[in-house]
Amino acid sequence: MVRLRELASKFVKVRCPKCKNEQIIFGKTSTEVLCLVCSKPLAGPTGGKSRLKARVLEVLD
Repeated sequence: MVRLRELASKFVKVRCPKCKNEQIIFGKTSTEVLCLVCSKPLAGPTGGKSRLKARVLEVLD
């Protein structure tokens, strides 16, 4: 399980729960991030760290 603290200023590889597309997003998004294949929301802004709506596969440095 990935802690939200680890996502601070890093890129994250996530998997879309609908179409299983893997995508790299930033850990602190300022806008809603959509899947590039099916347009399902993957992450949303909270004023700081992102609220993830997809499964985190890997935290990239």
